[in-house]
Amino acid sequence: MLFGCILWLMGFRENLKSELIYKDMLVKELAAKAGISRHTLDNYLNVRKHIPTIDVAVKIAEVLGVSVEYLATGKESPSSGRAMTQESMALVQNFSLLNDDDRKIVCDFIQILLKNRRKQ
Repeated sequence: MLFGCILWLMGFRENLKSELIYKDMLVKELAAKAGISRHTLDNYLNVRKHIPTIDVAVKIAEVLGVSVEYLATGKESPSSGRAMTQESMALVQNFSLLNDDDRKIVCDFIQILLKNRRKQ
């Protein structure tokens, strides 16, 4: 049971971060739309031992337009109609091979690129 919880936590945190980047959505924007505090959402994104309750995970998934299954596992059911390109799958696979510090660097770099794009 503990192993499953760890997998859920690792998957949820990383998939939530990835989905925020993919949607070009700020943490405060997601928090407001989901009706949860930014502090709570920050804990899900940054603190290893914080996981959302099912009802909160459902709210987050609804705002992002994905399933809770996707946030937990990174996989969508075939009926969802959401398919990743080969390039996107390769990026996700490579990203999963990085350690936590390198993942943070990549996420920070992507945030810089997105901020620069918004300024243009």
